[in-house]
Amino acid sequence: MLLSRRDFCASELRCTLLGQGFEPVAVQGVIEEFSARGYLDDERYALHFVSQRAERGQGPLRIQRELEQLGVAAPLIEAALTAGEDWARRARELRIRRFGLAPPVHWPDKAKQARFLQYRGFSNDHIRAAMGSEVSDALS
Repeated sequence: MLLSRRDFCASELRCTLLGQGFEPVAVQGVIEEFSARGYLDDERYALHFVSQRAERGQGPLRIQRELEQLGVAAPLIEAALTAGEDWARRARELRIRRFGLAPPVHWPDKAKQARFLQYRGFSNDHIRAAMGSEVSDALS
C-alpha cells in the first residue's frame, strides 16, 4: 500500500514499517524481496528525488543533505546529482525568477541574492555563475 503512493528508499521504508510495529526480521525480508523484484530501488529514488527538488528550486548541497538524512548511500547521491543537471543554470534561473533579470548593482543587493541562493543549497561556484564573477569577493 505504501509503495503505491510514492517511491521510497530502503531506509525510509524500513523506518516507516518499524514505526508501524512490524518485526525487524520481517521488515528486512520484505525490503530484500522488494529490492530483488525492482519495487524498491534507491538509485531510481535518488534520481527522482534530485529531479523533483531541482524543479522546486533547491540546489545540490541541500538535496545532498536531505538524501543523506534519508539514508541513501553516498555513491548513489553523487551519481544522481551529476546525472545531467546544470546547477549553475538552475541558480541563474532561480535568481532571475526571484529578483528579476537585471544583475545586482549594489553590494547589499548582491549579498542578499547570494544569501538566498546559499539558503536554497547552491555552492559558491554556482552563485558566482548565476550573478557574475564580481560577486566572488563578497562570498569569500
